[in-house]
Amino acid sequence: MSTLIIALLSFFGFIAAYHTYGRWLARKIFSLNPEAQVPSQELRDDVDYVPTKKEIIFGHHFTSIAGTGPIVGPAIAVFWGWLPALLWVVLGSIFIGAVHDFGALIVSLRNRGQTVGDIAGRMITPRAKLLFLTILFIALIVILAIFGLVIAIIFALYPESVLSVWIEIPLAVGIGIWIYRRGGNILVPSIIALGIMYIAMGVGAYLLPINISAWFGIPLLGQTFVNAVVIWTLVLFIYCFIASVLPVWTLLQPRDFINSHELIVALLLLLVGLAIAGLTGKADLFASAPVIAPDIPPDAPPIWPFLFITIACGAISGFHCMVSSGTSSKQVASEKDAQYVGYGAMLLEGSLAVIVILACCAGIGMGLFERSGTGANYTFQPLISSATGQQVRHQEAWRMRYATTRTVTNPDGTTRTVGGWAGHSLAKKVGAFVEGGGNFLASVGIPLKMAIAIMAVLVASFAATTLDTATRLQRYVIQELAQTIQIKPLTNRYVATAVALLLGGAVALMSGPNGPGSGGLLLWPLFGAVNQLLAGLAFMVTVFYLLRRNQPIWFAAIPMVVMLIMPAWAMLWQMFNPDTGWLFTGKYLLLAFGIAVEALQVWMIVEGLITLRTARGNYPELPPLHPQQQGQPAS
Repeated sequence: MSTLIIALLSFFGFIAAYHTYGRWLARKIFSLNPEAQVPSQELRDDVDYVPTKKEIIFGHHFTSIAGTGPIVGPAIAVFWGWLPALLWVVLGSIFIGAVHDFGALIVSLRNRGQTVGDIAGRMITPRAKLLFLTILFIALIVILAIFGLVIAIIFALYPESVLSVWIEIPLAVGIGIWIYRRGGNILVPSIIALGIMYIAMGVGAYLLPINISAWFGIPLLGQTFVNAVVIWTLVLFIYCFIASVLPVWTLLQPRDFINSHELIVALLLLLVGLAIAGLTGKADLFASAPVIAPDIPPDAPPIWPFLFITIACGAISGFHCMVSSGTSSKQVASEKDAQYVGYGAMLLEGSLAVIVILACCAGIGMGLFERSGTGANYTFQPLISSATGQQVRHQEAWRMRYATTRTVTNPDGTTRTVGGWAGHSLAKKVGAFVEGGGNFLASVGIPLKMAIAIMAVLVASFAATTLDTATRLQRYVIQELAQTIQIKPLTNRYVATAVALLLGGAVALMSGPNGPGSGGLLLWPLFGAVNQLLAGLAFMVTVFYLLRRNQPIWFAAIPMVVMLIMPAWAMLWQMFNPDTGWLFTGKYLLLAFGIAVEALQVWMIVEGLITLRTARGNYPELPPLHPQQQGQPAS
């Protein structure tokens, strides 16, 4: 029962925040004007700038910012206990994350859809623009490599998800043509498409799991370049090139609208399952996982400040400022839709993160499951406790997932036991949500095999959305950098996209900790701090925008300070901690990246302090458009 009560209280808090704090920001601070000209109208080209109904752009925006971020982050952070993770998700989403996303969207809407990096050049200094774009460029390389790896792992571990994810693409293209070329309605076709996807999930789960490891004897990962993850990564990056250069109405918008329906259905099923499991006593949050973990292994980083960079997308994420100002601002049809898209989508993502926390604690506490067999004949068997012979339940199951230990040898030849954090692989944590959520769905009466397929497709669909959105964003960043430093070939859409994918793919396909194809894991330790640093810098741009317009800034300035200090603190700990720091463990690539990012951050803060004295009330107007820049619908 406690599990259900905590879920309901969290959701009620999000709804109340939207209608109070969100409305205050929309009316009193940003003064949304439904008559104001927006970039999708002013620069319309029917490729990137496309006026879009708020329901459709909400679907794109939400699925782009969600990805696997609100899944992986909370799935790792409950390592410290579920209460700190839950509080950061709820309070962070309302007062920091949603404000960040909303602010970035508004600032971009009022600056012709430019990214926050580009806008920094006018709001702060031209050097700040170059610094911000450089940090965006580094962050997006890591994001492309990591999300490519995550999807490849999902396809390899959960082959039942492959058919449904890929069948969605032709369905979305058909819907896009139906809407924008034939003037049709999107709702009914998207629901039909979702039904076809669920049929494909059943086919994948029971008849035709696309398991290239089983079919061709190719290993999941290993020291050979021919492994399942490498193959799926190559396929995904080829897809991303095509998807990110197509007009947004062709694939991006309809696919994301279908994905938003998929999420709603999955969340409803999860909530019903959670309610049934909670009311029947099968799911017990307090019995399943510690409120605050009492025994943190010695290899684990401290909860403060690492909680704030581990849970990113579920509370606040710098990647969101790129989506708000990179793609969404180019499609919003009216300023009055900005609260619904910018503030509302972040609160829904917070709701997803709450479900993830409950699934990884109360859901896992219902019993862990493992595969037996391969191909279409595998089954999920409940793990059996060696001590009692009974199905694993509650904290014993949680400990098996989160408190694994291993013995390591010290430089002097002695040994020590470490655990928990050392076993935090991406596959295990994504699996914690997939299998914990599958337990909730099984409570509704859905067969466990089908429940696992539903959850795996949900994760893969979101991650794929984020991957090709990130590709499109990296293209914008490369084009803006090329314009700034005058490298004309890189301003071409196709060239910039190819460069984005070549760089991200090169990192993804490098030989990392698990062999070729796991190169993204080499830079994975950078992701949390760099991503949250972007949020702090995006807040800085919003603060200067408000300051120059003589608007109150306290509601953005306080989160800005928090999000500048926390990631910097975490990065310094990662670099210089005497026991595990990159300097002392020979991880010089990470050390070099970390020092470079910290230097860029300090430099940009200095640029802001220099500009601060003359910023208030001094708003720089946009230059007039050249005739060729004035958008017209594409023929």
